[in-house]
This record gives sequence, structure tokens and C-alpha cells, in this order.
Amino acid sequence: MRILSGIKPSGSLHVGNYLGMIRPMVESQKRGELFCFIANMHSLTTLFDGGQMANYTEEAILDLLALGIDPDASVFWVQSDVPEVAELTWYLNNVTPVGLLERCHAYKDALAKGLAPNHGLFSYPVLMAADILAYQSNVVPVGRDQKQHVEVARDIALKFNSTYGEAFTLPEPEIIEELSVVPGIDGQKMSKSYGNVIEIFGAEKAIRKKIMSIVTDATPVEAPKDPDKSVIFSLYKLFASPEAAKTMAGRFRAGGLGYGAAKQELFEAIWEYFSKFREKRERLAGNQDYIREVRRKGAEKARGRLATTMEKVRKLVGVV
Repeated sequence: MRILSGIKPSGSLHVGNYLGMIRPMVESQKRGELFCFIANMHSLTTLFDGGQMANYTEEAILDLLALGIDPDASVFWVQSDVPEVAELTWYLNNVTPVGLLERCHAYKDALAKGLAPNHGLFSYPVLMAADILAYQSNVVPVGRDQKQHVEVARDIALKFNSTYGEAFTLPEPEIIEELSVVPGIDGQKMSKSYGNVIEIFGAEKAIRKKIMSIVTDATPVEAPKDPDKSVIFSLYKLFASPEAAKTMAGRFRAGGLGYGAAKQELFEAIWEYFSKFREKRERLAGNQDYIREVRRKGAEKARGRLATTMEKVRKLVGVV
């Protein structure tokens, strides 16, 4: 089974990225052949600073390696290091109905917000489809709000296969329901666009400050509280042991647990959880030769994996 996951380099990773995408990605290395890439070409639709783009990409490589991606156990590469995907995107563009792209959420959201979307934003679902189809991916783990991307890839694959002949495997989305929406410090879905994230590799003081600023109600310390309605508990149970989570839930219901104390316990749980990852990242950052070699070998491996698909597609469309 081939499992494909990608993440855009957009600065510091936050715990929502980890829980919703990266941890399942790392765990996928044990149940199939993982294809994991840094989707830097997708970031170009909104990021127009070349220096920042390069820095974000380098940081993302460090982050993913530190968090558990094993370049020997998986195919791990940077999207722009495999130019065949851009070529495949063009072939797919020519069988993709405009109406299909007009129905995509990101494009519709941009229009609803009064933004002037560029062609990259409009057509990036085709590039995403190329990412998925090039490697004959069977499974694509996504959040529920990202399911449409896999459905679009399936539609494009079906259109290409019916036009030219069988070339692509139809991918299936895989959604982890309990982690599909990770709450931010304001209770909304954790997202940089909302400014409500808790960074993974931030400074201790900054992370503590973020957690202590989690929005709560005015329920007195001594009053019982519903843990299922608390952002603090919703995050805590994702990092604490089942026993610790059960204990905190009981303390919420019994009363006597103030939000400030609960936030401190949440900070300690998150800080401890990521401690080994922080240490590994520091070691990796000091060995840039290794990082460059990982990137080179990853691109080589990825290009080898899609060579057969590209040969077949070129032959089908008549570009040989």
C-alpha cells in the first residue's frame, strides 16, 4: 500500500499540524510505503519572497526529520526537486474541466473574501492531483476539510484514464475523525490564519504565554466544569496519558480546579511531549551536510518511483 502525505512549508509548525498530519504521517511508515513530501510549489500561490520560501523549506526538512520521518523507511523529498510533477500537471490540466476547479473550496473562499485569486490558486488542485497520481498512491491521509482535494484527484484520474487509457490508480482519502479538527487557543480550528496556534519548536516562555492565553469562561474555581466543553481539556487529552486525562476530567467535574492551574498542566504536558523532538532537531540543525544528502537522495528516490508512470503517460499523450 502506498500512502502519500505532503505539507506546505509556511513557517513554524504548530501542534495542530502535528496531530492532524505529521503524527499520522510518521505512524504510516509502519503500515505501508510512505511517500512524504514538502509541498513548496503549492506555497508559491501566496508567498512571493524567495528568500523566505527557501528558509521555510529548509526549516520544514528539519522539522519533519526531527518529528520522526525516516528517510530510509520512506520516500521523503522536496516537491520542487522532482520536475516531472510539473510536467504531469500540464498533461492533467488539459483534461481538467474548469467547472471542477471553480467548485474547489480554496478558490471559492478567496472569491468570498473579495480576494483576487491568481491562476496558481485556481489550478493548484491539478498540481495536487499530480502529486498524488504520479506515485500511484492508494491512500491519502487528510483532514475532513481537505477531503475534496483527493476527490478532485480521483475525478481528474478518471477523466485522464477515460480519455487516453488506464494510467492512474484511484486514490482513497483517509480521515482520522478524532484529530480532524484540533482547537486553537480561541476555540476555533487551530490555524495560522486565525493567529491561534501553539508552536512546536517555539521558545519555552512564548509557548507558555500562548497556552496561558487560552480563552475560557467566567466559571469560578470552586464550581464544576464540563471538560468536554473546554479547549484546555480538549488539548490536554491529546498529549497526556489516558490515566492523566481521566484524572483531569474528574477534577473538572468535581470543581476546585481553576483554569489557570489546568493551563499550567497543559503547558507541562505539551512541553514534555515534544522535548525529545526539540533535542533531535538541535542535533540535525548542526549537521547540514546530512540534511543536504537527505534531500538529494530523497529526490533521486522519488524520481525513480514515478519514472514508470511518466513513461506511460508520455506515451499515451503522444509526447515521447
